[in-house]
Amino acid sequence: MFKEVKDEVWAFDAEWVPDPQAGRLLYDLPADLPDNEVMEEMWRRNGATEEQPRPYLKTVLCRVVSIAMVMRIRDPRTGQTKLYLRSRPKDTTLFEDCQETAILQPFLNAFAQREPQLVGYNSSSADLPILIQRAIVNGVRAEAFCRRPDKPWEGRDYFARSNDWHVDLMRVVSQQWKSAPNLNQLATLSGIPGKLGFGGSDVPEAWLQGDIERIVKYNEHDALTTYLLWLRTANFAGLISAEDYRSEQDQLRSMLVAKSAEPGNEHLREYTEEWDRLRARMQPI
Repeated sequence: MFKEVKDEVWAFDAEWVPDPQAGRLLYDLPADLPDNEVMEEMWRRNGATEEQPRPYLKTVLCRVVSIAMVMRIRDPRTGQTKLYLRSRPKDTTLFEDCQETAILQPFLNAFAQREPQLVGYNSSSADLPILIQRAIVNGVRAEAFCRRPDKPWEGRDYFARSNDWHVDLMRVVSQQWKSAPNLNQLATLSGIPGKLGFGGSDVPEAWLQGDIERIVKYNEHDALTTYLLWLRTANFAGLISAEDYRSEQDQLRSMLVAKSAEPGNEHLREYTEEWDRLRARMQPI
């Protein structure tokens, strides 16, 4: 269990697909081989079977196509919190915005100005490693993110497991892989939306079809779910009061309702409606 809640929390999630360029380089495939055929060959060489045609690939073999997060910023003087939903790429219609470097660089550069507490789900095994690996592959500099203190108690450190600067909720709720629930299971049973008809297995096909907007919307769903699970876990641990737990849920719902009224945000209305439906079936907390 994590021990504290920092003044700034980023509940984040990343989405990725097999990187055709990685497949061409590693397996010496023709440069003109279509992306979908390269991806199929990558899965084949990494253990694809009839039962599991798309096995999990090492993260370094994949390219990041979206990052989304809920930012919770608390004013230490007043105790008031503000919530923001942020995602990359910002404009899915712009080729340059959808490039991997344009997704990774702004996220990692933000650590030069801010020192957030990172929160993810299975992020220590998946999301954080792929951001680091792909930043290295793309030649991205991230000095502030990588900076480590001389002593564990002297500052933030996203690479140490002995502090709360990076909280992996999957690791918090289960120390053994076999007993670890996936995000959808833990969320749905907690009255929080899990998967809404689109999942991680659908991301490669959406990317091949050029539907980056659908991926970003799915990514935002997962970031919202990760944040709500973090909030519920913080309540469980007594790190926030029961009153704050209720009011911060209401604050997030108000933000979603407001953003749902903006063009292109129908997915947030869908998320809010599912959240209301699930909460109606749960005993109120």
